[in-house]
Amino acid sequence: MLGQLTVDPAFAVAPVDPRLFGTFVEHLGRCVYTGIYEPTHPSADRHGFRPDVLDLARELGITIARYPGGNFVSGYDWEDGVGPLEERPTRLELAWRSIERNEIGTDEFIRWTRLAGVEPMLAVNLGTRGVDAARALVEYCNHRRGTARSEQRIRNGHSEPHAIRVWCLGNEMDGPWQIGRKTAVEYGRLAAEAGKAMKLVDPTIELVACGSSGRSMPTFGTWEASVLQECYDVVDYVSLHAYYEQADDDLDSFLACARDMDAFIDSVVSTCDHVRACVRSDRSINLSFDEWNVWYQSQLGDLTRREWEQHPRLIENVYTLADAVVVGSLLITLLRHADRVRIACLAQLVNAIAPIMTETSGPAWRQTIFHPFALTAAHARDGVVLRVEPTSPTIDTARYGAVPALAATAVWHEELGELAIFAVNRSVSEPLELRVTLRDLDLPAVQHTTLTAPDPRATNTKEHPNRVEPRLVEGAYLERQRLAATLPPLSWNLIRLVRSPSW
Repeated sequence: MLGQLTVDPAFAVAPVDPRLFGTFVEHLGRCVYTGIYEPTHPSADRHGFRPDVLDLARELGITIARYPGGNFVSGYDWEDGVGPLEERPTRLELAWRSIERNEIGTDEFIRWTRLAGVEPMLAVNLGTRGVDAARALVEYCNHRRGTARSEQRIRNGHSEPHAIRVWCLGNEMDGPWQIGRKTAVEYGRLAAEAGKAMKLVDPTIELVACGSSGRSMPTFGTWEASVLQECYDVVDYVSLHAYYEQADDDLDSFLACARDMDAFIDSVVSTCDHVRACVRSDRSINLSFDEWNVWYQSQLGDLTRREWEQHPRLIENVYTLADAVVVGSLLITLLRHADRVRIACLAQLVNAIAPIMTETSGPAWRQTIFHPFALTAAHARDGVVLRVEPTSPTIDTARYGAVPALAATAVWHEELGELAIFAVNRSVSEPLELRVTLRDLDLPAVQHTTLTAPDPRATNTKEHPNRVEPRLVEGAYLERQRLAATLPPLSWNLIRLVRSPSW
């Protein structure tokens, strides 16, 4: 198979917003407790955080972290999670049928983000709460001093404001599973009034309105349009959520699921721009794809049959090579839409559908999906996405029809003199010969990294944490402004071309 594309720095899509490489930390299963926080772990720091998870989070390259939910936030009273630990209440957590002791709350999470070197992104409860709780939380976090909420933060040991910039106005408010579900108009009005009050407290914040819970929702499209009609002038982003899994033995369709993400983004952009015209605004609403990943939701089971317990083991999917290739292809799609997708959060960070796994009192390790995310974050951040139009043979899929075997994009770092090409070969059986024409780029050195394995089902486990990992491969070469490289079957690839190699 032959795949081709042309790279020209004159054809730019947009600079990469660093927040495209975000994550999600929810009070779900073991994401928080025994994930980022385990005070009884032998290596725990004085705050109870796991240093091994912090190290892996830094290596992953995450830039922003959404918290505390997710479904969890729609029944959460943020006041439960601040103040002296011994005074915090224990609650029934209804979204994930758990016992929540509130050992970790807003202040602790902000402390963790500072240690990890990432920006916090907070969600407010618009399910069981509303305008008053939302504006009070902004005051607690962002007002300097001299008011009831800001002085409460200071008494809790935080003299400087947390300065939270990005806020989510609830979560998946159209979902039947959501506590406090709303109609589109109900939610849009509430989001407008909550957002207005929040921006009166701090005019510098950015707000994310809830889009549909997924592209398959019956109200998808009309939900976004109705919500934005109510709150267009108040919000800055609309959210998208998407999860993918392999159905039955249909690996080819699974490997092509980025086609669905691509269509999802295009549809929401079109809806945003339609409402912009309707309300006669001179401002564009951008996208926050703040939940995305591979998630085997079919394995979740009936939560209502579970016994109540603290931080139960929930949705701890073990990821395969095929899952990692899909995550890599979804990252390519997000980059190709960098002009409108400004924030994205891989859900979640630890244990629950996560790139990082931990064992209680034991080690932490990288899942297969860790690797394409970490390398993309490292080599796409702060660059400019270039418009490339790959061509290749197609693969027939049951769900998406004929899909190109090659998915690819390119990111140019002019100051560094480096071009990063991210490419996926979706064929499970045939290598793909990649040919790239370079225009106005004098980059004499090339390095090819690939993520692949003989078995699509290969995984990383506690016992074998490095079974699937990136490796350098030989054979890529440059000749007369043309790059040639071979992409192995079922592989994610990073090809770096540089002016002055330092590897």
